[in-house]
Amino acid sequence: MGLRRAARAAVARLHTASKSFGVGEHALGAADGLTTTLAASGVAPLCRRFFAGGSGAQQPDVIVVGAGHNGLVAASLLAQQGLRVEVYDEKGVVGGACRTEYPFKKLPGMPQSTGAYLLGVMPPELHNLLDLDLPLRRRDPHYFLPTTGDKYLLLGSDAEATRDQFTKFFSQGDWDAHQALNAELEAFRQDVGRTWLQDPLSIEETAERFVRPPLRQAFVDLCRGSVGAYLGRFGFKSELLQAMYATTDGFSGLNGSWDTPGTGMNFLLHNMCRLPGADGTWMVVAGGMGTVTQRLAASAMRAGATIRTGQGISSILTKGGSAAGVVLADGTERRAQAVLVNADPFRLRQLVEAGGGSFPAALNARLEGMRKDGTTMKVNLALRALPKFTCLPEDHGQHRTTSHLLPGAERGALAELQRAFDDVQAGKLPEHPTIEIYFQTTVDPTMTDAEGHHSAALFVQWVPYEIAGSSWEAEEEGYVRHLLGLLDRFAPGASDLVADTFTLTPPGIERHFGITRGHIHHVDNSFGFADRFPYRTPVQGLYSCSAGTHPGGSVIGCAGHNAAAALVKDLGLQQWWRA
Repeated sequence: MGLRRAARAAVARLHTASKSFGVGEHALGAADGLTTTLAASGVAPLCRRFFAGGSGAQQPDVIVVGAGHNGLVAASLLAQQGLRVEVYDEKGVVGGACRTEYPFKKLPGMPQSTGAYLLGVMPPELHNLLDLDLPLRRRDPHYFLPTTGDKYLLLGSDAEATRDQFTKFFSQGDWDAHQALNAELEAFRQDVGRTWLQDPLSIEETAERFVRPPLRQAFVDLCRGSVGAYLGRFGFKSELLQAMYATTDGFSGLNGSWDTPGTGMNFLLHNMCRLPGADGTWMVVAGGMGTVTQRLAASAMRAGATIRTGQGISSILTKGGSAAGVVLADGTERRAQAVLVNADPFRLRQLVEAGGGSFPAALNARLEGMRKDGTTMKVNLALRALPKFTCLPEDHGQHRTTSHLLPGAERGALAELQRAFDDVQAGKLPEHPTIEIYFQTTVDPTMTDAEGHHSAALFVQWVPYEIAGSSWEAEEEGYVRHLLGLLDRFAPGASDLVADTFTLTPPGIERHFGITRGHIHHVDNSFGFADRFPYRTPVQGLYSCSAGTHPGGSVIGCAGHNAAAALVKDLGLQQWWRA
């Protein structure tokens, strides 16, 4: 870590030690120079261990349950604070749903980002704070909207080419609407981006305090309303274009449709990308998404945190209404001053109840109001070659993008969207759900095997968690064939290029990643800001850094930061960092 940041962290470690062991304030001043020297020479963790009490056999100060990206962010910050931190994860690897795996049975040497697959909305301030150096690759172009005819849209940095496509295949009015939409979203990014690393206010308070006056009502309406109502403000002529915007940002990971209140909040969150050089777009991480969590884990361990994988937690110990530690799956008790949980809020509540504790009725009612089934399906693909789209057979960079395979691609897009969503609410598999396909290896050539297969995936919105009158065990194989058949409509013969698949249905997501009901965001992103699950639970010393907290579900990291900040404040310590 940088010299100045190391010095601040070292001083905070001494303040932490003084709180725990009664070191006088006069001693801090005398030790500051020594601490800075130690930090600058790379032995700050040794300084931490000395003042925190030494041997790793001692009980920790903080236990982090779950080694997903938020848990690892918190562990790194808390360890640099000078606290003894232990992280436990029931899986054999770190990363939660943000990891690179080798899931293909027929191609065991083929890597894949099995869960999260792009990085977009992790704030640059958090990258800087953690000295997180990620190999980010911009996708340019970044969106491709094919049809089964000759129309298409390829969105990238070439504004002139994009405008030409809008006016040729759609209309000047659609281009004007696209420009106005993106200008307003950029203003929102500038205004509220900094709020993600703070305790959340209500949506209305956030608007009043942070959003420029002319856009305050538009911001509130977006967060409280539907993506359909928001997009309707801009005067788009094409239903297909509106369906594209709504699908990729409004529906992703959310159990809601065009007119569902809260889909606007999800749309805002997915448009909050402020990564340097991204120009508001999402980026590929070289080596897959496991690169993110492997580097976060390395940061935490350098700071002195201990990470134990393959060791689950069976319950959270409570004593007198306070968290006292955890019980491991093997029955071992580990005591701590505080417990911070990266698991989803429903799993958190189960762990509390398993330890004899409980949440008050008001929080339980609030949590039950957030409960929704996951409706996302991911078909991870290994391809022998890249498919050729009917509407754009020549290579213009369309394989570097997120490509939208939408129902009603020629006409009636919005009605087809609603039909698909209604089918899912009735427990049916929709004939044509909204589908995004991407090809990882075109941007990151490392994501291949010795035979040169392409890493790709179908990201499918709106499938039921439970199938009425049947089961996923009975339907999965046939439905994957059906989805690949839909791809063939846009790119004939594409299904013949599939060398292997690794499918995660909503129940499969639940099993593979340990997320309740397979909900990839833990809690729908229709809940925003202070409406989400709190960092501080009513059990003293028990904190949540779940994706169910502010700012929301995705690979963001702010929940880990904010929960760690709350914990440090509650311990009465001087926080070593500034966001």
